[in-house]
Amino acid sequence: MRRGKKPTRKQKIRLGQAGLAPENWLVVKQKANGELIILNKYHDTIRVIPPLGG
Repeated sequence: MRRGKKPTRKQKIRLGQAGLAPENWLVVKQKANGELIILNKYHDTIRVIPPLGG
């Protein structure tokens, strides 16, 4: 099972922009291109938030 960490303020903003509640997710990994790999606290489901287009 993967272990995640609490999201930082910037990561919480990104989760909110993706339509997710930041208090329900843990960050497993943030890649250099800005992609976030997150883990649900309760269901152990993994999601990938794509990098911001900029």
